[in-house]
Amino acid sequence: MLDAVLRAVTSSGARTGGETGSGSGPGGAGASAPARRTPTRRTRSTVSRDAAEGSPTSPRATGRPGPRSSGTPARGQAAPSGSAARDRARTAGDHTGVVRPQYSPDLDGRPDPGEIVWTWVPYEDDPARGKDRPVLLVGRDGEHLLGLMLTSKDHTRDAADEARWGRAWLDIGAGDWDAQRRPSEVRLDRVLRVDPDEVRREGAVMDRALFDRVTGSLVAHHGW
Repeated sequence: MLDAVLRAVTSSGARTGGETGSGSGPGGAGASAPARRTPTRRTRSTVSRDAAEGSPTSPRATGRPGPRSSGTPARGQAAPSGSAARDRARTAGDHTGVVRPQYSPDLDGRPDPGEIVWTWVPYEDDPARGKDRPVLLVGRDGEHLLGLMLTSKDHTRDAADEARWGRAWLDIGAGDWDAQRRPSEVRLDRVLRVDPDEVRREGAVMDRALFDRVTGSLVAHHGW
């Protein structure tokens, strides 16, 4: 009797196990219930590993770019300008018309013709760049001032080379516009348009006799 009971229990367990393992797919009649996943605890090390391997939580896996550094412009975009003054200097450009010299210096904090001032001067070959230079103001063009750039570099030795590039310089000697009292030259072939609001500081007033010599040479060079 006992042996018969044991055989019945064993047969029932084998049949139950066979039914559980049968079924042809997820929707089969004998499919088993999915096992419950135990949530994984994310620690600092797993977060770092996910980011390195491209997990769905990292920008690389989702296809979304990571944050761009604010100091680096995107490809194809111009780099931010250094100041609004430089932007306005580039926009003003060079003066190409006739200059009618004016001499009305007045050290009142505002730039006037006859004064040497410091302002931003763009390079001819790359207007996006330039430097602060002393400029002799010689006239006006509407709301802009007209000026000639100065330099303490001696162009006597390379005068022929400068002339080949169309640059003409005139020696004006030393003056209060240069703290080291170095001899200066003024460029005659390039006339700058200067925004009065972007003049950094007044340097000095050029005396009338020297101013007349410079503007006379300017008119003669351009044939006005």
